[in-house]
Amino acid sequence: MIKVENVTKYFDEFKVLDDISMHVRRGTIYGLIGPNGAGKTTIINHINGVLTPRSGSITINGEPVFENESVKRTVLNISDDWFYFSTFSVREMARFYRDIYPSWSEERYQAIKGIFNLDEKRQIRKFSKGMKKQVAFWLSLSAMPDVLILDEPLDGLDPVMRKQVLSLVIADVADREMTVLVSSHNLRELEDICDWVGIIHEGRMILEKELSDLKGNVHKYQLVLSDEDAEKLRNEPSILHISNTGSVYSLIIRGEAAEYDARFSVLSPALCERISLTLEEVFIYELGGLGYDFKNIIV
Repeated sequence: MIKVENVTKYFDEFKVLDDISMHVRRGTIYGLIGPNGAGKTTIINHINGVLTPRSGSITINGEPVFENESVKRTVLNISDDWFYFSTFSVREMARFYRDIYPSWSEERYQAIKGIFNLDEKRQIRKFSKGMKKQVAFWLSLSAMPDVLILDEPLDGLDPVMRKQVLSLVIADVADREMTVLVSSHNLRELEDICDWVGIIHEGRMILEKELSDLKGNVHKYQLVLSDEDAEKLRNEPSILHISNTGSVYSLIIRGEAAEYDARFSVLSPALCERISLTLEEVFIYELGGLGYDFKNIIV
């Protein structure tokens, strides 16, 4: 659906994207995550057709995006700073969307109107930040896009409305195979909705996997070990992190859990417990392997 192949981008002499590739499959929700300044918004602006790369290509359904009107009519973007005409009411902005996007559904517009309960005659600029975000989702989902791109989209929404908005998005993915690319720092939220995850760092894609595979390949163990046994484990490349409080050691390991279950059983520790990792923990430890400095965060 969305293919980014070997894209490199410079701003003046600064390399923002470094030979990055990614593949977002049709009918999936893809979470793009990375630290501040990693290049997330820059790659999103390439996929939107706002920027062109120095090298590489970006296609949607096999067609290049930049200056391709037919492709852009199927793609919608909701960013943290969503654009609207300052004098327009919701209804006036809806007419603009209807004229731009041929798949616009008035039936969908009216259905979502009942969910958000906003005055469509009111100027958008007079709404609060959270209400503007509701308008952005209202209009964007009414346009029935093939691709919905979300860059920090839920900031300003209260918890109940966040759940409501995500439910609408997930319904479109399930019902008509809409494809969603979402970038957010709220990894707990992404964990609930994403099928695939890509982690970028310093403009490079360091990992791209199905979420279930990603979480299934990194494990956390708590063991009671002797200092001698623990020291033998410290330099193994598959161990992403090791720390201890007294004789209780916490290990983050990349690899097959069954292999380490068997290995640790040989050591006969007084305690050996494998704990499921959250997406946030996987993200932290993957970046830790690249030298990202968060030594005061890991516990």
